[in-house]
Amino acid sequence: MNTDSELVERLRRAVQRERLLDTAQQLIAVPSRTGEGGAVADRLAELLRGDGFTVERPVAGHINAPAVVVRFAGGKPGRTLQFDGHLDTVFLPFAPPAVADGQLTGSGAADMKSGVAAAVEALRVLRETGALTAGSILFTAHDLHEAPWGLGQQLNALIAEGYVGDAVLLPESMYEHLPLEGRGNATWKATIRRQGEPVHEVMRPANEPNVLAIGAELIARLIDLDRDLSKQIDPLAGRASVFIGQIHGGEIYNQYPQECWLEGTRRWLPGTSPAEVESAFRALVSELADATRTTIEVEWTFIRDAFHLEPNDPLVQAFQRAYTTLGEKPLPLGPKPFVDDGNSFYGIKKIPAITHGPRAGGQHTLNEWVDIDDLVRVAHLYALTAVLYCGESP
Repeated sequence: MNTDSELVERLRRAVQRERLLDTAQQLIAVPSRTGEGGAVADRLAELLRGDGFTVERPVAGHINAPAVVVRFAGGKPGRTLQFDGHLDTVFLPFAPPAVADGQLTGSGAADMKSGVAAAVEALRVLRETGALTAGSILFTAHDLHEAPWGLGQQLNALIAEGYVGDAVLLPESMYEHLPLEGRGNATWKATIRRQGEPVHEVMRPANEPNVLAIGAELIARLIDLDRDLSKQIDPLAGRASVFIGQIHGGEIYNQYPQECWLEGTRRWLPGTSPAEVESAFRALVSELADATRTTIEVEWTFIRDAFHLEPNDPLVQAFQRAYTTLGEKPLPLGPKPFVDDGNSFYGIKKIPAITHGPRAGGQHTLNEWVDIDDLVRVAHLYALTAVLYCGESP
């Protein structure tokens, strides 16, 4: 299929900046902390129905905020491209939408209600222009994305229920390179406890375990583990790691402590089994507990698996072709420094996923912003990528 200037211009003219901006503002205007996304999902569904789309509302394990799903088919068989985004925001004070100096601000402006709005606009453009002559679009939006309040449970349920395309575009704000590799991530908390009652430090039993000393020993063992993990290196994703971010113990300066806890992260490379990562961590901790006559409880929270995307995948080829057609050089290839829903699509179903959104900043702060001109670019890019990807036979 040839990409001609007439098609590109037709799609460009169909992107309505003010309509796109209004959609983003309407989504931002509805507070939606993780787990509380019902009202914004309702608003999105209302907007899509107003545009004439048929909207599905699968519960997907989260009855308080059913997901939002739209299907749009071209005239002939072809691939299905999924536009997917989350509607929830982190737990910070709400900031209403505002526009100034070419930027849209407000809670979720960068992460990622504006990106969802761009995907909606691309969907509108494809229907209004008739440019999608083959294949189909599956649009999905959901809650329960942001950790630690959500762990992707609703998206995982959608995937399990078959709400998946042949490939996915996710409008998270990553725009400087195309991510091909990303590490998996889990958080852990290890709580060390001794038997006995609280006691003044001068009255402590002679052979009673010292939970702070054992905490220090666990830190030393984890540092040794991290040193070994540093040998596992991916040219793009970086290295496997274990990280200690907190250590706490004791109540007052002269009471012999009963408890000490440590907390951190564990990251692994593509091709590594998350179950084996967890098992090895628990074995290391269990060995220390047995040796010190303490109990060490491990809370292990799986966030997302590692991510991989083949550079010659048809989605990458279609995306890069669209990107260059719009007047840019091919997007450089690089790592995915964070975990996002693309990790879930790959980890659960090995579905290729590209994270690419508008130029934005202030994610997880009170000062989120998105560049409105770049938001328009993303809507155009998504529409053109869909035409190129869906129009080819699988």
